[in-house]
Amino acid sequence: MNIKPLGDRVVVKLVEAEEKTKTGIFLTASAQEKPQVAEVVAVGPGAHTDDGKLIPMEVKVGDKVITSKYSGTEVKVDGTEYTIVKQGDILAVVE
Repeated sequence: MNIKPLGDRVVVKLVEAEEKTKTGIFLTASAQEKPQVAEVVAVGPGAHTDDGKLIPMEVKVGDKVITSKYSGTEVKVDGTEYTIVKQGDILAVVE
C-alpha cells in the first residue's frame, strides 16, 4: 500500500534516535529524545491560494529534513511507521 499525501502535506520516515551519547553512555528507549530528522517519502501537490494558484512544494522525495518536535500524525503502513506533516512543520532541509 502507498501513501499519497494531499495538499501541502509530506510523508516522512523518522531517522532512528541515537542510542549512545557522545561520551559513550547507552540510553534506554524511554530516555531517548524523539528524533527530529526524517527522510521525505512522499510529497503532496502543494497548497492552493484563494484565487486558485498552486503553491509548489519546497521539498522532494529523498530529502532529509528537520521537523518540529511532536508535529504531524503518526501512521503505520505495512509494519513501517510514518509521520504525515504539513510543509509548514518542516523547519529545514539537511544537506
